[in-house]
Amino acid sequence: MQEVVTGYGLIEGPVWDRDMGLYFSDVRDGGIHLLDHTGEVTIVLPRRRGVGGIALHAEGGLVFGGRDISWSPLDGGEGKVLLAATDAPGAIGFNDLTTDAAGRIWVGSLAFRVFGGEEPKPGSLHVIGLDGSMRTVAGGVMLTNGLGFSPDGRRLYHSDTRSQMVRVYDVDANGEVVEWRPFVAFDGAADGLKVAADGSVWVADAQGSRVAVFNPDGTHRRDLPVPLPMVTSLCFGGADLRDLYVVTGSDRAPSETSGTVFRTRVDVPGQPLPPCRVAT
Repeated sequence: MQEVVTGYGLIEGPVWDRDMGLYFSDVRDGGIHLLDHTGEVTIVLPRRRGVGGIALHAEGGLVFGGRDISWSPLDGGEGKVLLAATDAPGAIGFNDLTTDAAGRIWVGSLAFRVFGGEEPKPGSLHVIGLDGSMRTVAGGVMLTNGLGFSPDGRRLYHSDTRSQMVRVYDVDANGEVVEWRPFVAFDGAADGLKVAADGSVWVADAQGSRVAVFNPDGTHRRDLPVPLPMVTSLCFGGADLRDLYVVTGSDRAPSETSGTVFRTRVDVPGQPLPPCRVAT
């Protein structure tokens, strides 16, 4: 894997914009950054900490998590809170998120401070509709992380790190969860994930220096080794979506700067993340 940029705290939330490049957050040290097509990095939203997931909005700007789910334009204009933690039962904040083909937001809530030494409490999975309304569709998630849909949109994969499991939900055309079941028991710490065009599920291992790849039936396909141990998330990018960006981090503040963006070529393309269409 090629090191692209480094020197950050804990990188999360990578999302590819074909026009602009790769957006990513620094959970520990703050800010949403843009790695552009020339390799330069700029801060597009400063200071914001705890951002575990990012999506593009169809009307421009970014949707991102943290203490709430927010939308912000990138021209310095006023943003909007799309879902406050106080409106999600038991939540103190949100981690990773994804969008479905209709533009709804699917996001997992946190019920305890992950790096604060608190007793773990289960969070939930929520969906934000196009009109801004929220529904809680599943509970009992001990540490919510990566989310991603199958190519046909009928399955949603969801990392539960502390349960050492990736869940899979059956989802109907109206965005209703029919049921969920274990997809794979994960030998490590399942963190961010993405689903490739062939339906394979690519999972970052926050304790294992790897990206684990699973076939749609849950069998293990391969591991991609990563030079640093805390692999937090990944994203397909490039013109053909065969550039795999892998991000890493450390929860040891302030001197540990293991937050690195790596890039490698892979043999299967990813899927573009549908833009969010929740009303702003």
